[in-house]
This record gives sequence, structure tokens and C-alpha cells, in this order.
Amino acid sequence: MDVLTCIETRRSIRRFEKKEITKEQLTILAEAARSAPTAMNLQTRRITVVQNKEMLEKLRAVIGEELGREGYNFYFPDALIIASDSKTARMPIENCACALQNVFLAAHSMGLGSVWINQLNGICDRPAVRAVLKELNLPDDHDVWGMAAVGYPDASPRDIQKTGALEWVL
Repeated sequence: MDVLTCIETRRSIRRFEKKEITKEQLTILAEAARSAPTAMNLQTRRITVVQNKEMLEKLRAVIGEELGREGYNFYFPDALIIASDSKTARMPIENCACALQNVFLAAHSMGLGSVWINQLNGICDRPAVRAVLKELNLPDDHDVWGMAAVGYPDASPRDIQKTGALEWVL
């Protein structure tokens, strides 16, 4: 799939098949994330891939508890790709957003589905959350700025209309 077609046809997927993504596929997605630009090329961002079902459940449970969202579930993906960056990094949100956009596009090009998960934003330093992040080997000075839930799509995404302004100044 050429890159422009990939960009135009990618959609957020919120239902996944109970089918495992291979380690090779996850490696490709992680490398796509690592290949994204960072501010001043400082590369302070960290990419963490979680496919272990026990760890996904721990993370799901602590987020649900901390946010008061009973039944929270990440849409039941096969894996999460977590983008974190140092609290003192230059442009940490942007560093992580670039990495996740690469994941979304790479996943789509491979026939996988993905969706942005943002629930860790602002709660990383709550003790119960930080304890789970430590189990995932995230440094204490890192905040999670976004995650990609990834799996095989369980439905065809609907077409969406392009919205938002597009201005030309030539």
C-alpha cells in the first residue's frame, strides 16, 4: 500500500478479533514508532510493547479504578504499544504523538487495526498506576502520552467524511 493511500484509508478500530499478533508484526510496529522524529533528535521517548495478558489486565484494572470507569477495557486489543517520554524532555507529547502515528499507519498497512488510548494522561504519578508502570519498566520520570491498542479488526470501519478546514495560500 502506498503511503498516501494508507493515510487516506486508515481508521480507528474499536473492535478486535481474539487473534494473536506475531512477535514479528509487533517488532515492525515498534520499529516504526522508534523511527518517528523527536524534538532536536534527542530520542528521549520510550516505546513499550505489552502483549502479556496478565499485564494488560493489571493496566486495565488500575486505569479503570483510578478513573472510576468500571469495565474499562482498551477495546480488548491483542497488544498495547505505549509511548512515554521524560517529564523534562523537549516536546514529550509531540515526540509520542509522532511515534503513535507511525504505529497507526504501519498497523493499517499490515492489515491490523489500531486506536489511540489516552487514559493514562495525567494519572501516571498516582501510586497504583506508577506501580504498574514500574512493572512495565517505565522510568519514574516518564509520563505516558498515549498508547495504541492494536489487533486484527473485528469489523470493517465505516467511511468517514473529511472534516476540518483546508486553506490554500499560494
